[in-house]
Amino acid sequence: MSTEIKAPVFPESVADGEIATWHKQPGEAVLRDDLLVDIETDKVVLEVVAPADGVLSAIIKGEGEVILSGEVIGQFEVGAGAEAPAAAEPVAEAPAAVQAEAMPLSPAVRKLVDEKGLDPTSITGSGKGGRLTKEDVQKFITQQARTPAPAAKAPQTTETTALGARVERRVPMTRLRSSIAKRLVSVQQNSAMLTTFNEVNMEPVMKLRNKYKAQFEKTHNGTRLGFMSFFVQASVEALKLYPEVNASIDGTDVVYHGYQDMGVAVSTERGLVVPVLRDAHLMGMADIEAKINEYGKKARDNKLTMEEMQGGTFTISNGGVFGSLLSTPILNPPQTAILGMHKIQERAMVVDGEIVILPMMNLALSYDHRMIDGKAAVQFLVTIKDFLEDPARILLKV
Repeated sequence: MSTEIKAPVFPESVADGEIATWHKQPGEAVLRDDLLVDIETDKVVLEVVAPADGVLSAIIKGEGEVILSGEVIGQFEVGAGAEAPAAAEPVAEAPAAVQAEAMPLSPAVRKLVDEKGLDPTSITGSGKGGRLTKEDVQKFITQQARTPAPAAKAPQTTETTALGARVERRVPMTRLRSSIAKRLVSVQQNSAMLTTFNEVNMEPVMKLRNKYKAQFEKTHNGTRLGFMSFFVQASVEALKLYPEVNASIDGTDVVYHGYQDMGVAVSTERGLVVPVLRDAHLMGMADIEAKINEYGKKARDNKLTMEEMQGGTFTISNGGVFGSLLSTPILNPPQTAILGMHKIQERAMVVDGEIVILPMMNLALSYDHRMIDGKAAVQFLVTIKDFLEDPARILLKV
C-alpha cells in the first residue's frame, strides 16, 4: 500500500522549511520509526520517521529544496520489502570505517567533517549500524591531535608553498543562521536599544553553593546546583517589582505579562537558540537547574521543539561560560530587555575602607528605551545585584 510522506505541520511563526538530509534512498527498506529525513526550519531541525515497516519508494523533494507546511515530500510503500534487511545473505562484517562510507551523515556530523577536512571513511562509527556520530568525529580529532606528525620528507619549497596557501571555502548559510542574522539586524533597526552595566560580588552565592551543593545534588536526584538558578530567581523577583521590564511591544500596544517565562540562551553549532522556562515564578531551584540541563542536552542533539522555544518574557544570556568579561547582549524581540552574565574574576575591591580580593562579575542589561526608561533599567539591574549579594532576600522576597 502506497502512502505519502508529508512535512510536519509548522507553527504559524514558521513560513517554510528546507530539506536538510535524506537518511534513506528510494528502494531502501526501512523499519517503523526509522529516521527518513531531516527538515531544517528557521528555529529547529524536524525529523520525519517511517510510518511503518516498508520501502521508501520515491523522493519528491530533494535536499536543499524549500517546502511548505504539510507538503508531500516523498512516497512510501507500506510492508513492501520490509524483510529485506533480515533476508540478506550473511557476509563477513565490514570494518566500521567502510560501513561509514555508505552511511548518510547527520547535518552536525557533516558540518564538523567538512570544517576539519576529514575523510568520514577513516573514522570508526559507534552509532546504529556503524553510523558516525558527532562524538566519534570529535574523538578522532582529539586522537589525531595527540599523534605526532611524521617528519616531512618533501623539499623545503613544497612545505613553504603549503604553509603559504590561501585556502577559501564557500558554504551556504543555514536557515537558522540566516534567520538569526535577519532578526539581529531587525532589532538594531526597529528598537531604541541601550545597555546599562553594573557589577556583583559573587562571594555570597559561591559560599552558599559550595556549602549545600553536595546535599542539593543528593536530595534532588543528581541535579547539580549551578549559578543560573540564582540568576533566574533573582530576575523573577526583580521583574515582579519592575513589570515594564517584563512587558513586550505589539505594534502600538504594550503587553504587560502577569507571569515570568524566562528565556535562557543556549549556544549550539547551528547558532544561538533560546528555550523558555515556562512559569519560572513557580519553579524551585532544582526545577530550574534540571530544566536548563535538559534544554542544553536537547539543543546539542537538535531535539528542541518549536513549543520549547516560543514565547518568553525576559531572557538571560551567559557569555561568561566562554570567557567574556563584558558585552552588550542584543534584544530577543518582542521582549524589551535581556540580562547578560559574564565571567567571574577576582578583583581588588574597596570594602569599608579596606582593599579586599573578591570574585566579581560584570552584569549588562540591554533594554528598549521606547518601553523602559533609564531609571527603571538601572534600578532593575541594581535590584538583581542586591538579591545576588544577599541571597536570603530571594527567599524572603524583601
